[in-house]
Amino acid sequence: MAATAPQTLDDPFQCAFYGTLYGVMTWDQLTQFWDKVDARAGWYLYAVGTEPPTQPADTEHVKKFMLDLDALLRLEHQEDYCSIVYADNLDNPSFIKIYDPNHLGSSCGSSKNPPLPGWVMSLIPPAALYPTVVPQSRKRWWQGFLDSLK
Repeated sequence: MAATAPQTLDDPFQCAFYGTLYGVMTWDQLTQFWDKVDARAGWYLYAVGTEPPTQPADTEHVKKFMLDLDALLRLEHQEDYCSIVYADNLDNPSFIKIYDPNHLGSSCGSSKNPPLPGWVMSLIPPAALYPTVVPQSRKRWWQGFLDSLK
């Protein structure tokens, strides 16, 4: 699926995906943001490029996902700013896009075909999104995360 908006937005996930999102600009804001995510809310955790989940993750998996992903972002996005996490509401999010630090392109949307995020956290069941390339390192990271839940 292309990263540009589809012609119709009948699907609630597509509406949220292509809707207005606000950026988490600093690392301190990211720390505060994770604290505002209600891990018990019924989040679907989706690694873009894989089959979308059909059931929301349980609270412990959501907490682990946020911790593991936070560590990955801070390790691999070696900038003094964050700006790769976006949400529909920074105080009470229901939809979150997280861009892969190693596959950014122009995540701000200024390019004609911005890259897809690496991960999506959504209270809406996700629709399949297929980037042109999913790096092997990200496939291994996701599989390692899934394996750690067993």
